[in-house]
Amino acid sequence: MIACGGNKAGQVQDETPDDTTAVTDSASADSLANGLADPLADIPMPKAADELFDDFIFNFAANKNLQRERILFPLKKINGDKVETVDKEHWKIERYFMRQDYYTLLFDNERQMEIVKDTSVNHAVVEMIYFNTGAVIQHVFDRLRGAWMLTSVQTIPISNSANASFLSFYHHFATDPAFQQESLSSSIRFEGPDPDDDFARMDGVITPDTWEAFAPELPKRMIFNIIYGQPRPEGNSKLFVLRGIANGLELELTFKRTDGKWRLTKMTT
Repeated sequence: MIACGGNKAGQVQDETPDDTTAVTDSASADSLANGLADPLADIPMPKAADELFDDFIFNFAANKNLQRERILFPLKKINGDKVETVDKEHWKIERYFMRQDYYTLLFDNERQMEIVKDTSVNHAVVEMIYFNTGAVIQHVFDRLRGAWMLTSVQTIPISNSANASFLSFYHHFATDPAFQQESLSSSIRFEGPDPDDDFARMDGVITPDTWEAFAPELPKRMIFNIIYGQPRPEGNSKLFVLRGIANGLELELTFKRTDGKWRLTKMTT
């Protein structure tokens, strides 16, 4: 192991608006701003995109015509005891993370990340987690007769989330530098690009006294998550993944919970 010099990674702009119908992907944003049609609206989704949920959700978010075809209308929206339905005419196009240049995911461990490649997954939930309101908006998808469909939208408190403990910790970790410093392991394993060799990676250790040089800027107001398959009870390890959209950004933070306290144990860029 080697001690690592400083170079911040994973910088993001946490400017996600509360209006989840906003668009910032350049092609769609420019077209909508100029009153033009969605440039992807007439492009059919490849049949293979229904095999993996990740392939489907990017097509679903980018193509408004496809989106309306893949919603089970009238769509049921559930918020506590309140249940309402939305018909096709009143549906507002949801762009999800296409309005920013990254998205986030939560896994229990690195092994669980392989589920994104599992073609047998027939149920998935896209979560929009709003720390300012304490709410999680869950878009529930099911693969029906081989085609992914949005089947319901549910709003729950963060406290009822399968990741409730970690989400509470994460928000504190992302917004409070002093708490972040307190939540570091005595040594944090680091894996990342070798600054002296474009084709090599380095493996080293970050200590709390050098953390400031490495500390990534994390989204504070809102994050996304995708649950592939059925949710599992929250365990004592969590992998927070921040992944860029067409920009090569990749950040993985590994946290372990010991004696009820979460601590950062590894960072990979």
